[in-house]
Amino acid sequence: MDVSPLSVTKQVSDVSTLAQNRLLGRLSVQELGVLIDTLDQVALPAGAVVMNEGEDGEYAYIVLDGSAVERRGALELRTLGPGDHFGELSLVGVALRASTVEAKTTMRLARLSRARFVSMSQRHAELGVHLLGSLVVAQAADLSSMTDRVGVLLRERSVPRRAVVSVRIASAAGGEPTARDIPTTTRAGELLPREVEGARVTGALLNGRPVSLDAPIVSDALLAPLTMASWEGRDILRRSIGLLMLEAAHRVAPGVTVRLGASLTSGRVARVENPDGDLAELAARILRAMHRIVAEGPKFREELWSVEEARAHFTSNGWLDAAALLETWREATVWLFSCGDVYALADGPLLPTARGLEGFDVTTHPEGLLLDFGDPVRRHVVAQTLSMERIKPRFGGEMTADERRWLAQLGVTSVGTFNAQCVTGNVKEIIRVSEGFHEKRVGRIADAIDTRRQLVKVITIAGPSSSGKTTFIKRLTIQLEIVGLRPVSISLDDYYVDRERTLKDEHGEYDFEALEALDLPMLGDHVRRLLAGERVKTARFDFLTGKSTPTGGPEVALGEGDVLLLEGIHGLNPALLGAAVPQEAVFRVFVHPATGLQFDRLSAVSTADVRLLRRVVRDRHHRNYKADQTIARWSSVRRGEALHIFPFQSNADAVFDTSLVYELGVLKVFADRYLLEVPAGDPAFSTAYRLRRMLDRFVTIYPDHVPPTSILREFIGGSGFEY
Repeated sequence: MDVSPLSVTKQVSDVSTLAQNRLLGRLSVQELGVLIDTLDQVALPAGAVVMNEGEDGEYAYIVLDGSAVERRGALELRTLGPGDHFGELSLVGVALRASTVEAKTTMRLARLSRARFVSMSQRHAELGVHLLGSLVVAQAADLSSMTDRVGVLLRERSVPRRAVVSVRIASAAGGEPTARDIPTTTRAGELLPREVEGARVTGALLNGRPVSLDAPIVSDALLAPLTMASWEGRDILRRSIGLLMLEAAHRVAPGVTVRLGASLTSGRVARVENPDGDLAELAARILRAMHRIVAEGPKFREELWSVEEARAHFTSNGWLDAAALLETWREATVWLFSCGDVYALADGPLLPTARGLEGFDVTTHPEGLLLDFGDPVRRHVVAQTLSMERIKPRFGGEMTADERRWLAQLGVTSVGTFNAQCVTGNVKEIIRVSEGFHEKRVGRIADAIDTRRQLVKVITIAGPSSSGKTTFIKRLTIQLEIVGLRPVSISLDDYYVDRERTLKDEHGEYDFEALEALDLPMLGDHVRRLLAGERVKTARFDFLTGKSTPTGGPEVALGEGDVLLLEGIHGLNPALLGAAVPQEAVFRVFVHPATGLQFDRLSAVSTADVRLLRRVVRDRHHRNYKADQTIARWSSVRRGEALHIFPFQSNADAVFDTSLVYELGVLKVFADRYLLEVPAGDPAFSTAYRLRRMLDRFVTIYPDHVPPTSILREFIGGSGFEY
């Protein structure tokens, strides 16, 4: 840089330029002359950074020639030209720069150091006072303008109407809430403890809705903590670490695309496109960058953007899934997340800051990378030993990979592109292809069993709640009959032990999902005799009396070409049949919805949420249970799955993905109203609210074109199978 004293006689035009400046325009000609003699001149090339946000500052600057851009973080504040000033607060002792200024063209700047300003003010006190007065007036005008702009942006709807509001804070012990009057805009985290019964508080429920601990309270409200002991509390941590990973990946490998996909018990699979080298080395680089960002301690920001500027931002940065979703966005604005340069669609609360995050890990995975959330999450979930998640795809990678390929051929790579296909009238084709893909896969499983017909004597089918097992069994039965095999079914529900012999869980309730709840010796005896060619009177369990009748069921026998079919949550557990049947004689099938479309690179449809929505609709249609009752039982259902199904999934000989890419558009027709019936004060409200927000991102599809053989019909009604 060339630095030389600014001489009025060298460039007379500089006097005119300085006189136009807001700070100097109020000075007299004599005062302006004194100030000009005090200024330095700086010449800079295009691209030079004049000052950096967060650094110490000594100089105030006035642009004489050229232009520059001023930024705060990733936000472009303004373009600076001749007569504009910046960095002026350094003159009054504000050392840290609030923004970054970068030259767009070759520039000449007049500058004034804090030391020269102090010296000048001592020699010319009146000039110093006038200059400070100009500075105050300019800052006041900027503040007033900013307030007006923010008011317009928010349409003056977020401006608090009261200075004090009343908040009822829920008691950790479950007693009556404590009432407090607080100043408006007090943040939720200021009113809540850091831990509840040893579980970290990660967020809050504000009138039943999950919010960040940084959320301001602007009206009377009921406030409760969200902790790591709850699914939604853990999800806040998972979401925050996920955004941290994407920011780290952007910093160390900006040309690599990382998409966080399937959720595991304590982690998420990340698919990697265009990897720049070995995946293990990439994982290590991303992990190191994540730790560096945590040490920096940036805030997790939630910013309100117009849909148009957000769509333009995502498009220019290659986040086409997010841009496509915003094409059908209902509101004019959208909330975005960031902790640096990467922005993602807001999908729920985040932690206030990245500082203190720990325990996470990034390793390789058969589908790309695995983001492991570590002990902070694992210690609060039931099945802590699911280490096989690190070894293999959880639900059968081959089928989900095939499904992604044919969906891409249809132009469906995300929720946004799916909506676009629906809007252009391709719904019927998507339904036909989805159902055809299912039928082809069912046929392949039947063929796999047929190729082992000399060995296979028993087929067991297991899957978590609302996976569509009943319809799958009906369709598999047809396919087996086509290849000459006739399944003979026995219901495991009829092999419960007497109720008084049933184990109890830690809450003192009967644990009907434990393997010990079944009479395994009797089941093994009946299966052994059937395979030996005997006719067997099967068992029957009376759920009203809680009594088992060992010979109260139908009499069955296996003929030539018959196979025994058992369905139940323990179907993948080798201990179900024990020594009664050789392991090679059992063909085990794992049934589960495994494919969830992406919203953007951070968030995707949760397959657990798909199952819950299926169950909400089915329970209302067939069992007259309301949504709040179904949601209230869901955590117990998930606990049983984690204990008795998922640990044994690697034993499956075949995996059937029951996901249907179009189903949430259909379920929305029914589920949206059922979820609206959950009252705000109900414990299930936060889950119902979250599910409604997710459904709102999908185009509605009426069920007219759903075929009667579809797995979806098991939940919405109208199935062609008799259940």
